[in-house]
Amino acid sequence: MKLYGYWRSSASFRVRLALYLKKLPFDYQPVHLVKDGGEQHTPEYKKLNPASLVPTFVDDDVTLNQSLAIIEYLDERYAQRPLLPSDPVDRAKARALAYDLACELQPITNLRVLQYLTGTLNCSDEQRNDWIHHWVHTAFTAFEQRLTETAGEYCYGDSVTLADICLLPQVYNAQRFKVPLDDYPTLTAVNDRLQQLQAVQQARPENQPDAQ
Repeated sequence: MKLYGYWRSSASFRVRLALYLKKLPFDYQPVHLVKDGGEQHTPEYKKLNPASLVPTFVDDDVTLNQSLAIIEYLDERYAQRPLLPSDPVDRAKARALAYDLACELQPITNLRVLQYLTGTLNCSDEQRNDWIHHWVHTAFTAFEQRLTETAGEYCYGDSVTLADICLLPQVYNAQRFKVPLDDYPTLTAVNDRLQQLQAVQQARPENQPDAQ
């Protein structure tokens, strides 16, 4: 298995978490998203991912790009330590939590959006940070309310699921941009418990070989 990613990419973080949680060995291939205009734009990488995004995952003759598709592929092909509940209703609810963060929040706070804000639209750093804080608070307020109904030790009950995999990168980013999290006690408690897991520590951005 090969994972092409960037240490601080939320989507790459998600796939690393799944791989480490399922204890699947993989070869990490860094793709620097900033250096020399971004290695994701090179012709060689665009053959793997025409969208010029990370991650890209290769497993023998299978090449996948979208992080959620990669994680569900891993969960379906490698049955150990499942990341979604077996019951269809529980599985759908855990997915819904995951999508709240991976589909609604992460895309509008990722690198290329922030680069467009500060570059093409000429927004100041303060305006960029206001943008991030606004959307994080919007997403986390709703997520906190959902967790009061679903959380046990983790986002959905007492097992780590896809929802937790999607939560961790967004909390990391919120902390990076100094978003206050005092209003989200359940969310932060779940995040704190997740930090105790070895797989989570292995997957954290600062512990990657390309971390800067």
